[in-house]
Amino acid sequence: MAADAAEIVRLRTVMLSAMAGERVPDGEWQEQVGTDVRRLLADPDGDFAAYVVPGPDGVGLVACAVGAIDVRLGGPLNPSGRTGYVFNVVTDPDHRRRGLARACLRALLAWFVERGVASIKLQASEDGAPLYQEFGFEVSGHPTMRLHTGRR
Repeated sequence: MAADAAEIVRLRTVMLSAMAGERVPDGEWQEQVGTDVRRLLADPDGDFAAYVVPGPDGVGLVACAVGAIDVRLGGPLNPSGRTGYVFNVVTDPDHRRRGLARACLRALLAWFVERGVASIKLQASEDGAPLYQEFGFEVSGHPTMRLHTGRR
C-alpha cells in the first residue's frame, strides 16, 4: 500500500485543485505528503488507512478515500475519545459517476467501525456533500476554526 503514495499525492492534488477552482501548484508540499503517506501506510495496524481503486489497465489509481484515527478525551457521545477523520476522497475526472469514491468511502467507514470509532468527521465540498449525506453524515453545529502558525 505504501507503493501507492505517489498516486495518493497525485489524487490529493486533483482534489485540492477541484476545491480551489484552479490547479494548485506543485511543490515541496507534495514530497512531504508522499513521505508521510509512505510512513503512515507502512504500519498495517496503525491508525491511518487508504482505500483505493486501481486504474482499469492496472496502472496508477483512479479513486481513493483516506482516513485517520485520533484519540482525544471522551465525552457522553464518544466515551473512548477515538475520532475518525475522513479526507482525500477523490476520483479522477475521467472516472467519476461510477461509484468508485463511494466504494472507497464505504470500506474506510467499515475500517473505522472495526476499530471501535464512534465519531467520524470530515469537511465536505459542495460537490461531495450529497455522497456523505447518503452515509448519514450531518452538518455539525460547531464551526470549524483554523490557525496557521506559519511553520512549514
